[in-house]
Amino acid sequence: MKVILLERVEGRGALGDVVTVKDGFARNFLLPRGKALRANASSMKVFEAQRAELEARNQRTREQASNTGESLDGTAYNLIRQAGESGQLYGSVSGRDVSDIINAGGGKVERSMVVLDKPIKTLGLHEVKVKLHAEVTVTVTLNIARSEDEAMRQARGENIIESQFAEDRAAAEETAHDMLAGGAGKQEGDYEG
Repeated sequence: MKVILLERVEGRGALGDVVTVKDGFARNFLLPRGKALRANASSMKVFEAQRAELEARNQRTREQASNTGESLDGTAYNLIRQAGESGQLYGSVSGRDVSDIINAGGGKVERSMVVLDKPIKTLGLHEVKVKLHAEVTVTVTLNIARSEDEAMRQARGENIIESQFAEDRAAAEETAHDMLAGGAGKQEGDYEG
């Protein structure tokens, strides 16, 4: 289906371009959200009459998104979640979780603005892209940890999973050494059974 784009659509074109897209994409996404018009003679006339207004509106929304993006870009948020010993989360962090934590921190982000290629399922620092406008994208950092203490350690650059394994290994070696020093594992005398 041929459509006239009313705003920039990534991978398709810019405002005013006449592009061919799949019918479902046009009917289910572009047309209902007001991002495009069907490409026919009457729509072309309507578009040309409103072109200046559409360009001005697009410019205003881009400027608003840029202003919001300046305060949001590079910010970090702590997210406390339950996880196993290997760092795997019980569940995953979704776009809704990201938008909720940003909004709680004073930002204004909708769930649909969060770009997650795949859900986040591990502890650690994760960079997440937030698309505020078709032409404005910012990056925020999520610090996912099991506690505030772990979040602070991760923020300093410590890998908490590796340090936890090292602590467990050191504790096991100390226990084994104490057991040998205390007589466990030594055989004194003959036992008759």
